[in-house]
Amino acid sequence: MTAAGRPALGWWLLILPALLLLLVFYVAPILQVLAISVTEPEPGLGNYERIFTSESVQRVILTTLRICLITTVLALLLGYAIAHAITLASPRARGWWIMAVLVPLWISVLVRAFAWVTLLRRQGLVNNTLMNAGVITEPLPLVWNEFGIIVGMVHYMVPFAVLPMLASMREIDPRLLAAARGLGASRAQVFRSVFLPLSMPGVIAAAVLVFIFSLGFYITPAILGGGKTLMVAEWISLQILDLIRWGLGTMMATMLIIAILVTLAVFSRIVDLRRIFGSGA
Repeated sequence: MTAAGRPALGWWLLILPALLLLLVFYVAPILQVLAISVTEPEPGLGNYERIFTSESVQRVILTTLRICLITTVLALLLGYAIAHAITLASPRARGWWIMAVLVPLWISVLVRAFAWVTLLRRQGLVNNTLMNAGVITEPLPLVWNEFGIIVGMVHYMVPFAVLPMLASMREIDPRLLAAARGLGASRAQVFRSVFLPLSMPGVIAAAVLVFIFSLGFYITPAILGGGKTLMVAEWISLQILDLIRWGLGTMMATMLIIAILVTLAVFSRIVDLRRIFGSGA
């Protein structure tokens, strides 16, 4: 073996354990899921035909897409406002802001979901406060429906939206903003013409992250939806664990993987995802 070939062999030996783990614990299960989706209950593409013929399957897909899009938009709006406030805050205040963003990530998703049930139920704090204030005369249906799911998912996803946008905003040179102000631009014009365009890579990264996470979300929709509003992950669990329809469940799981890959492919055509997520030059 030549000297030039030894470094290449060394690199392969270094990454070989990681590749083996990836094949055994990631690629092989995905291939098994794909195989089951085209062999159960009988060989063929019958399970995938249900996407075009079954109203229940189409309703689950449309519900999931609608909730994910609404969650992404709301998380981006709230996350952008928080990230912008953190960027402009003093160093001491910035530390408290970042702590407030990170603390929810350390709390169990189950705890947060049940907390929202307590707040939004018919006898919960929100309904009792509105009724005592005379705003409403009877409790509002705020939980165990699509509204409750969106509230819980937005609450969970906001930190994931804040962090990429904050990283992007922190890279903006303050001298550019000062120069725009020095040229006579108002605060609104500086934000619209300078700050917002320069922060867009972070917005796109946050949108990709939140939307992909939302597609496969399970615990929060299951608890706050009360089984009345099914999203893809809960529907897959229902098919496999309760109805023992492995073919349908694995079909939807395969479509979920494809949806994630398509989302990444579409955004990669628009922007350089490697640069956005910090792995590019």
